[in-house]
Amino acid sequence: MGPAGTAVEDHAGALSCPSCASPVAAGERFCEACGADLGPPAPAAAQPVPPAVATTARTCRECAGDVAEDGYCTRCGTAAESLRDHFAEQPAAWVGAVCDRGVRHTRNEDAVALHAGSEPGSHAVLVVCDGVSSSTDSDVASLAAARAARDVLATSNPQGMGTAATRVAASAHALGVAADAANEAVIAHTTPGPGNPASCTFVAAVLHGPLLVAGWVGDSRAYWLPDTGDALLLTTDDSFAAEQIAQGVARTVAEHGPQAHAITRWLGVDAPDHTPRTVSLDLDAPGWVLVCSDGLWNYCSEPDDLAALVSSTARTAGPEPLRLAGALVDWANAQGGQDNITVALARVDPARQDATAQTTAPTAAAASQPTAPREEVRPDGNIHR
Repeated sequence: MGPAGTAVEDHAGALSCPSCASPVAAGERFCEACGADLGPPAPAAAQPVPPAVATTARTCRECAGDVAEDGYCTRCGTAAESLRDHFAEQPAAWVGAVCDRGVRHTRNEDAVALHAGSEPGSHAVLVVCDGVSSSTDSDVASLAAARAARDVLATSNPQGMGTAATRVAASAHALGVAADAANEAVIAHTTPGPGNPASCTFVAAVLHGPLLVAGWVGDSRAYWLPDTGDALLLTTDDSFAAEQIAQGVARTVAEHGPQAHAITRWLGVDAPDHTPRTVSLDLDAPGWVLVCSDGLWNYCSEPDDLAALVSSTARTAGPEPLRLAGALVDWANAQGGQDNITVALARVDPARQDATAQTTAPTAAAASQPTAPREEVRPDGNIHR
């Protein structure tokens, strides 16, 4: 995140970020382009914040006629398709995501935002936010949150003091900064007045070569699914169901109970604590990093079961991440699609990455990458094994 400052006003009265000159809205605390701290909001009256994405298609899906501002086709009168209902991102060939409304919900309150370097395994950021259905404007707020966090993490390259432990701690700190930016984005997109303020969950997975660091608030999840060996659920839900599981209730029972999806932490103006819990893992085998909302894991929660699903789906749909993510969304919809569904994938193959590095730098000695034990970095910055 850039240094603290104050949004700059040009001769036309428009505000811009002092760090990157991107336009910012009045009252915003962080720049959504670079994550710079814009300082406390001005005391002036809050300005309305435009939607984060266009809400309707401009061309009718039925007759190809023009869609009017009211959202209906001027030729046949059909309601326009919502661009927010289904969208995809693929910043590089090895990373992709699909976000979908599902079957039962009337709008898509999930959101995803990605960043990746062109070289497979180099650097990637996968962020998923799931808007709370009972809150107002959660569809707009969740997308703003995902993009704000992605923009912070995309430009962050934490190195610590050169040791593995300090690098993990620095990465955990960057995730905390990203969660701060996401939380501020939710607040900025919250409609003033009575009612339930906008809120959403947050999960982000960051790859720096073989190092994977994930942070989360709520019940959206990150998994490591190696091609061989045990799959891992990296996150622990902030939910009533997770509390039951910790007390010994079987996962299948807890996750299908009447309060299974009651979350205990979230992002938003009424959040009790939005500091993310974090975990790290050194990846030494080929596999998939999968980040998702509960629209997928509702139907396949256990890590080994999800790994088997991804493997079988890849055999039929192909191993390309965007196509595979879409096929997993289709599978969840076929199971009932009772919630919004988001699937983000990054393909990891350390052996291929090492071979590429040796080819591009043949004189460099190849350093082995031992598998590190799973680590949890607490908010105090200490690493607990």
